[in-house]
Amino acid sequence: MEELTFEQGLEELKAIVQALEKGDLPLEESLLLFEKGVSLVAFCTRKLDEVEKKVELLVRDQGGLLGTRPFEPQDEA
Repeated sequence: MEELTFEQGLEELKAIVQALEKGDLPLEESLLLFEKGVSLVAFCTRKLDEVEKKVELLVRDQGGLLGTRPFEPQDEA
C-alpha cells in the first residue's frame, strides 16, 4: 500500500465507504472491504503524521527578521 499517494488512498477509502453504505454487498465482501478500509485509514493517518512533522511555519520576529519554527497543532477540544 506504500506505493499509493495520500490522495489515492483517500479516494479509495471514499469508494469503500460508499459501497459499504449501500448495504447491498454480501457479508464476506463487506468484511473484506471493511478490513481494507481500516488499512487505508491507518495509511492515510501515517501520511498525515509524516507531513505534520515536516511542516514549519514562516514567522517574523520582533526585529522583523524571518525565521522558522516547528508546526504546533492546536487542540480542537
